[in-house]
Amino acid sequence: MKKQKKTKKAVLAFSGGLDTSYCVLYLKEQGYDVVTMTIDTGGFTKEDQVYIAEQSKLVGALKHYFVDGKKQLYKQIVSYIIKGNILRGGVYPLSAGPERLIIATNLVEIAKKENAVAVVHGSTGAGNDQVRFDVAIKVLAPELNIIAPIRDLELTREKEIEILEKHGINIPTISKSYSINKGMLGITIGGKETKGSWESPPDEVYSGITPLSDTPNKPDTFIISFKNGLPIGINGQIIDGISILEYLSKIGGKHGIGKNIHLGNTILGIKGRVAFAAPAITILIKAHKELEKLVLTKWQSFWKDTLSDVWGNFVHEGLYFDPVIKDIEAMLDSSQKCVTGEVKVKLFKGNIIIEGYKSPFSLMDPKVATYGEENVLWTGKEAAGFCKIYGLQSMLAHKAYKLGKKYGNQKS
Repeated sequence: MKKQKKTKKAVLAFSGGLDTSYCVLYLKEQGYDVVTMTIDTGGFTKEDQVYIAEQSKLVGALKHYFVDGKKQLYKQIVSYIIKGNILRGGVYPLSAGPERLIIATNLVEIAKKENAVAVVHGSTGAGNDQVRFDVAIKVLAPELNIIAPIRDLELTREKEIEILEKHGINIPTISKSYSINKGMLGITIGGKETKGSWESPPDEVYSGITPLSDTPNKPDTFIISFKNGLPIGINGQIIDGISILEYLSKIGGKHGIGKNIHLGNTILGIKGRVAFAAPAITILIKAHKELEKLVLTKWQSFWKDTLSDVWGNFVHEGLYFDPVIKDIEAMLDSSQKCVTGEVKVKLFKGNIIIEGYKSPFSLMDPKVATYGEENVLWTGKEAAGFCKIYGLQSMLAHKAYKLGKKYGNQKS
């Protein structure tokens, strides 16, 4: 009796787009049974789910998983982006990168469940995602093989399209020109314009964002409630953080909020450029930051901002599992104990205007301290003494400089 050949199984992070559709065909040619999995990190409609499942079947996958990863993403990542007011390069709220961590985590779990020998991602050899996937997988499951066909074969999009079409598989037109990622924090867009530093993608690729010329001529004003640094309600109605993001995404998109292009350094050391639209998190970060100004001390803000920047860099660059991440998160959690209150926000023609904020922990409470011509905490004489002492070192340094310059000129 002939021994039955044991099949190899690989689990692929599958989006249904060009790259991952090609990956299934390639893996089958290499003798693998392919299981596809899609993690919903926000931005998926029911139609998207159906399309991706059908695409998985069309390209010949053995099985398809669809996993809701929104709560995991919010708890592990988004909550700290809000607490830390994290904007890479001053503009980019880490929209797509952290999602790869959640995808990689679930990829490993499903690979173990399926007794797979390999995990697969569709990253190219030029971008950050390959690093994020590889590092996370090597930390969580070093025994699994990592296959990245697009990176390893150095294929062009045109070549992938040609191969897929030969197999009777068509990809939506926009996917041929752009790599678009929809997630909880908005959309990121890579394409022909972002390969250089001058051009910008057309308005139609920014799904859900109204061009400024078409935005309403009347503003929308609402109140965001925060507790311990995280949003808990809109206009007095208590709702969960994910629902708040969905609400702000719609209303922000209507007013053209959060559309931008980020230029920065990639993990591999070259310059990279990505277009994005992230209305919800852009609004939340601005509102949260203004509330912090009301309740945190100067030094709390300084050190929190410093460590937030470190946390953002580590997560964006695929080093989420370094122990320092949990150390920084402990500091961020501690800093948010008093970041509770309400922020009044107005949206109009692409602008986020913070009209007011209040908190039971306000350091601007008239019972504590009043800014203006009078203050109940010190007298005019005490204020004059403070001014003298506060500027003493500057005065001494200036005097020393003048004397040193005088004596130096005499010697020469």
